[in-house]
Amino acid sequence: MSKENNSTPNPNKFKFNPWLIYFIVAGIFIFISIISGGSSFQEPGKLTISKFNEYLNNGEIEKVLVYNKGENLSEAEIYITKEALKDKKHKGVVKDVLGRENKGAHYLLPNIGDDKLFQDKLELAKKENKLSDYNYLVKSNWTGILINFLPIILIIVIWIIIMRRMSGGGAGGGGGQIFNIGKSRAKLFDEKTDVKVTFKDVAGLEGAKEEVQEIVEFLKNPEKYTNLGGKIPKGALLVGPPGTGKTLLAKAVAGEAKVPFFSLSGSDFVEMFVGVGASRVRDLFKQAKDKSPAIIFIDEIDAVGRARGKNNMSGSNDERENTLNQLLTEMDGFGTNTNVIVLAATNRADVLDKALMRAGRFDRQIYVDLPDIRERKEIFEVHLAPLKKVEGLDTDFLAKQTPGFSGADIANVCNEAALIAARNNKTAVDKQDFLDAVDRIVGGLEKKNKIVTPAEKRAIAIHEAGHATVSWMLEHAAPLVKVTIVPRGQSLGAAWYLPEERLIVRPDQMLDEMCATMGGRAAEKVIFDTISTGALSDLEKVTKQARAMVTIYGLNDKLGNITYYDSTGQSEYSFSKPYSEETAVTIDQEISGLIESQYQRAIKLLEENKDKLIQLADILIEKEVIFKDDLEAIFGKRPYENESHISVGIE
Repeated sequence: MSKENNSTPNPNKFKFNPWLIYFIVAGIFIFISIISGGSSFQEPGKLTISKFNEYLNNGEIEKVLVYNKGENLSEAEIYITKEALKDKKHKGVVKDVLGRENKGAHYLLPNIGDDKLFQDKLELAKKENKLSDYNYLVKSNWTGILINFLPIILIIVIWIIIMRRMSGGGAGGGGGQIFNIGKSRAKLFDEKTDVKVTFKDVAGLEGAKEEVQEIVEFLKNPEKYTNLGGKIPKGALLVGPPGTGKTLLAKAVAGEAKVPFFSLSGSDFVEMFVGVGASRVRDLFKQAKDKSPAIIFIDEIDAVGRARGKNNMSGSNDERENTLNQLLTEMDGFGTNTNVIVLAATNRADVLDKALMRAGRFDRQIYVDLPDIRERKEIFEVHLAPLKKVEGLDTDFLAKQTPGFSGADIANVCNEAALIAARNNKTAVDKQDFLDAVDRIVGGLEKKNKIVTPAEKRAIAIHEAGHATVSWMLEHAAPLVKVTIVPRGQSLGAAWYLPEERLIVRPDQMLDEMCATMGGRAAEKVIFDTISTGALSDLEKVTKQARAMVTIYGLNDKLGNITYYDSTGQSEYSFSKPYSEETAVTIDQEISGLIESQYQRAIKLLEENKDKLIQLADILIEKEVIFKDDLEAIFGKRPYENESHISVGIE
């Protein structure tokens, strides 16, 4: 596993914000509104020719502007003198409705009549000092026309901008826009893209890396294989539990391959519109073929690759199935290009369509399993590199303490350990911080302030001591490392074990584990002669184990060598059981019999060691946390100790 070193973006780089356009347009509209409706200019009052002559003869007019409107039509703007404006009859033209002073024309004479007679009249008034000045002008209507049509022009401009953005023409485009909705959303990585993850950064996963590296090598040097008659594989499917590094492995391919690498998620094909998914598949492969040789990576392919006909109960057309059909055709159909390799990742290979899994499409299935103890050590070394840790930190010990942890879990442990060390004001992360981090992740946060009565505390101590005692006495049960009665997460107590990492499990090993699991309830029965609800998680675990022995692994003598497990996952969609009602009764009886036999076995062991059980519970009540040394002081050295493969777990 690797910690990616992504390049830091430049914070000073200007990024265009489309909202800026909207603010500018809103400001323009407000400005137009101020100019046209809210300015200090108001519509002048209209005068008749007789009123004009009256004001002119009385010397009330200061200035006259005559505008020629064409076709022997002229109008005049009349400006009244300041002295005359004090008269009440001119009161309406002094200020507008908002009380602001009017700086425009006071009156308008729509038709001056005969132009020559009107000019002579103005000239005579000027000579008699009844008029200060007059002018003849040619009036243009373009300004008014522009102001009237400006809102419509702005609406058209905004519409064009929006349509360009929706069609991908503006701001870089994008496959998710409405007119580009059928375009692929895949992100392209090539030699120009700064991808720093390589195969060296991927710890563990040796087998998976080898197969993926071969695909990259095939694209880099195809002649090495084609000269021998080999063909490039169509696709490879990465299968494994969550957090094991499937996507990280694909990122390493993107970093190593010197060919275009298209990356997207299976959900990127899904859309509410009909035909969009298939269109995006076509566009994706078209882009890949144009840049071939190329690699396509589809993460979480089960979003579109689920078996057809299983989710469509109504029998109607299913858009997801159309997308899958198009993907099948592009991978291996008429006109396909062999220079495009498809990588896909999923943790639910059992639900994928069989047509997708056949040879010629996903030729290879690469299983990315949980790391073993050696791989966990390598993963720890990768994630410990950026941490400030104490000298001589034992990575072998950390690997042993994390059985069943995925690469993502180990990364979380390292991060949590650093947070715990910082919380305790330490200058470096030490071994105890990692142990606390494992406890925190597996068991949950300690709740030391939870109110527990003395009677409840003793019951919890007896319960946890019962687990510890039974597991210490059984050969194949995982030996205990630590027990606590401090509430943690949703549990009132917790116990950590050192289970062996087994590849196969035998019946006696499973029975011993079931007996140890029932040790808590058995201890309550032995000490208090009653039981409580505190064994819920124990009952759930042991029931699953017993059901697996009977129905999955064929480890039951009465039912024989038979399993009802369906590895294809098709039984999930079936409404009927794969066995008869009589067999169902037998299964229930055998499961109950297995659990009860181990319960009685645990009771017998605890009755034989009742004094030691009480002694261990008393120490647990006093210290709240006990370790392996405390058990050895009471029970002696465990006779079945096996130190070859130890790791930690919580029950």
